[in-house]
Parts: sequence; structure tokens; C-alpha cells
Amino acid sequence: MQWYVLQTRTGEEEKLVEMIRRIVPRHLYGECFVIYHEQLWRRQQKNLVQVRRAFPGYVFITSREPGALFFCLKQLPAMVKMMARDDDFFLPVEAEEEAFLKKIMDVNHVIGLSYLKTDGKGNVLSVTGPMKSCISRMVLCRFGKRYALVRMPFLGKEKEIFFGIVLKEDLSGELWYGKVEAPIRVPERYRLSDKVRLCPEKI
Repeated sequence: MQWYVLQTRTGEEEKLVEMIRRIVPRHLYGECFVIYHEQLWRRQQKNLVQVRRAFPGYVFITSREPGALFFCLKQLPAMVKMMARDDDFFLPVEAEEEAFLKKIMDVNHVIGLSYLKTDGKGNVLSVTGPMKSCISRMVLCRFGKRYALVRMPFLGKEKEIFFGIVLKEDLSGELWYGKVEAPIRVPERYRLSDKVRLCPEKI
């Protein structure tokens, strides 16, 4: 199925997904989802992971019948603003972009944490996790704030994708999952009471 994106107001992505799942006939689309990323924060001597929207204002949907899907989507409230380009009903995701996103996210459409092994001087020696396949595209790495930016083509433009990272000094502690920006289905590990031991082989 071809991937497409719909545009909506930031903060209302999940509402749009719920509306589509409730109103749009199931045979018109395959999946409808929001992509998230994990970020590590150090709070009160704890490693706290927050889950945020990776593409604020965007909802992804797959379909083999984009024409019929478009006319059905027009029945949704006027607040939904679909992206348009020429005669496209909504903006298609290129095959290369789709392959990249599939590679870096998990089955819950979450871009998990990546473990970066460094030489202590700001140089990355090895990578485990989602960033492993695209480390050559990294344009910025903030070790202190535990994130990196990777540049990739997206919807006809260059976009910087956020990756949460963990370092060697984080491995001795436990990982607590905190704020989650309202995913439709919350993975079990995102319960506030959950904690796990950081292990680079499992990132």
C-alpha cells in the first residue's frame, strides 16, 4: 500500500486517527497512525523516558484507493486540513522515505532510543538501535541533552529527524517511562510504574 500524510493541528493528531478509525470504511485504508520518538531525560536522579510525536501535525495513512479514501475523508470536520500538491488528494510519501521510516521505527510506530558508544572526546565509535542505519546522515549530536538529529528527504524537503540517545554512563541506572503524548495504543512499557534496566543490546 502507498503511504500518505494528512495534516492537522498539532496536538490533535490522535483525535484524527480515532476519527478515521471510527468513520472511514476499513477497506479504504490499511493503517492510520502517528509516529513517535523516545527521549531520555535526567530528572531527580532517574533516567526518565518521554514519548513525543516525531512529526507534529502529521498523520500517516496507507491506502490502495486514495481517490475513494479522499472523498470519504472530506466528510470529516473542517478542522482537518489535508496536504495537497497539484492533483494529489493528499501528499504521498516517497518509497525511499517510507523505507527509511520503516527501518527506524518499531511495530508501535515508535522511534526508540539509540545507544552511542563514544571515545569520550565527542567522537561516535559505534551505534546500536534505530540510528545505526543512518549514522552517516547525522548533522548534530547533543550528548548532554541526549539527542541527535539526522537529516533526510521528507515530503519533498530536507527534514531533521530527532533521535533520543543513551550513553555509557546511563547504563548503570534504571530506565523509567514517564510522559506519553497520548498514543492510540500504549505499549505496556509506557506505564508510569514500569522500569527496566538499560542494555545496549536491547535498545
